[in-house]
Amino acid sequence: MVGGSNPSTPVSVDPVLPGYLSILRPTNAVVSGLVALLAFLIAGGTPGPVLVSLFLAVALVTGAGNAVNDYYDAAIDAVNRPERPIPSGRVSKRGAARYTAVLFLAGCLAAVPAGPAPTLIAAVNALLLWLYAARLKRIALVGHLAVAFLAASIFVFGGAAAGFAGLELVLPLALITLLGTVARELVKAAEDVEGDREGGARTFPVRFGVRPTVRLALAFAVAGVAASVLPYAVWGLPYLALVAPADLLILGGALRAARCTTGDCVRDARAATLLKAGMFLALAAFGAAALLAQP
Repeated sequence: MVGGSNPSTPVSVDPVLPGYLSILRPTNAVVSGLVALLAFLIAGGTPGPVLVSLFLAVALVTGAGNAVNDYYDAAIDAVNRPERPIPSGRVSKRGAARYTAVLFLAGCLAAVPAGPAPTLIAAVNALLLWLYAARLKRIALVGHLAVAFLAASIFVFGGAAAGFAGLELVLPLALITLLGTVARELVKAAEDVEGDREGGARTFPVRFGVRPTVRLALAFAVAGVAASVLPYAVWGLPYLALVAPADLLILGGALRAARCTTGDCVRDARAATLLKAGMFLALAAFGAAALLAQP
């Protein structure tokens, strides 16, 4: 924790987004919805009204997950992020709870036209997002695995809407996302170890140290890069050429973190930024390879 809020100091609020929109983290929700559409198209799905269903389901459930996270973090945000919707007074805690319930329900209902499998995935993810906010994120490693599963499941969600054959095609992409996200989550936890220790959080690096954490992150990153070779069987050499720069960024970020023994070192290495950039580049490579493979 760097500092706190002073009751006599005016609270800084977002002058652009109303509270009930801001609490959704709309950019994050929209990007997640677009990833679901990309997964559906990569899986060979036929464009049509189902795209609206997929986008709305993922965007609404993701937004609800962000809102419920703010609900449970209201006391912490009052000190660390007073500009957020609940501590700033733009959204009440009771209002956030009701809003979250409506969004989760709307997201699950939006998935129904996409089929039984996407609907089930949406319902499971809604439950997991609530559990993560309420409890899982405070359990060492378990919270990181939950975040990684949720990120990877967007590919499964989009692929399932395209049928079983499509689901098989996107599973390697989901695996890459899962492994890469765990690596980044561990690196981010290592960055925050000093503040988490002071705050009494029992994160993985607080319990076991920065060095074991960044080494574990490196192991997950290497596994993710190895998994990135799997789609070669479908997309061939052009895919490998497209994904190689992403793999280099992911490995570079993990290797830079792996030499560190303190949170400040990990932060200065900008490892989390490199990992995030590598994962975004890998996503672009997936989409480009799928387009090139079209007859």
